[in-house]
Amino acid sequence: MDITILVGTVIAFGTLLWGTMGTGSIGQYINVPSLIIVFGGTVGASLMTTDMATAKALPHMLKIAFFKHKLESEKVIEELVGYAEKARREGILSLDKELKNIDDAFMHKAVQLLVDGTAPELIRDILETEIIFLEQRHNNGIKLFNVAGALAPAFGFLGTLIGLIAMLVKMSDPETLGPAMAVALVTTLYGVILSNMVFIPLGEKLKARNEEEIKAKEMIIEGIMSIQSGDNPRIVADKLNTFLPPRSRSEKEGKPAGKGERKAGGGSEGAGRGAGKEEKKGKEELKEAV
Repeated sequence: MDITILVGTVIAFGTLLWGTMGTGSIGQYINVPSLIIVFGGTVGASLMTTDMATAKALPHMLKIAFFKHKLESEKVIEELVGYAEKARREGILSLDKELKNIDDAFMHKAVQLLVDGTAPELIRDILETEIIFLEQRHNNGIKLFNVAGALAPAFGFLGTLIGLIAMLVKMSDPETLGPAMAVALVTTLYGVILSNMVFIPLGEKLKARNEEEIKAKEMIIEGIMSIQSGDNPRIVADKLNTFLPPRSRSEKEGKPAGKGERKAGGGSEGAGRGAGKEEKKGKEELKEAV
């Protein structure tokens, strides 16, 4: 489970619970009809704005929001560099044996196109088209939560109006006005909570997940293109590391020279200094002779 969702939920609802306990009994904030009006109305109206495919994918969207996707950038780089090394040693066709070990559908398709000898332009076109339509599907889910976040306060206000109407009907009994007003305002409270602590955060989390997945798939495209062009595995790693922030990049990038290289460099500098001394000595002898 994503730790940020867990921590954020505990902090948000914990703070809300602490605040309500300081004002009296928690029971005064519980009203089932108000909750039904806000939640049911928001969900129903939100579903009216989307299609059945997006509605059916709602449980899967919640799973994506609460759990990290298996396609992580660092793992993608590691796999692609491994494929580059194998292709350089044994040829691109040797990657055909790796297909059965690839779980991600996008990576599998990319490597399959590479093994099949598809033209580079066609590979990029096919994979980029898939990314475009994948992003459209993701945006439909994100839009659903954003719409719910916008509608929840409105249905909270609607519930408050219903409560006020019921209160005005009983104006003849002054003792019931206070409790009736409290119940009416609770509906607005539910709308604000659902909007700002449930629907909008989930929509933003899905947006972040979408950006992560798109970045990983773009890395796959660049890696496959580099492998097909015969780039050195080190070059492939350097290209893919540019997608990551500096602190997350592979240790292979920018690795300092080894002891042997430094020693060789030192020897070269010594030879250079020796040659300079010989040249200076020769000039002095020539001057004396003149």
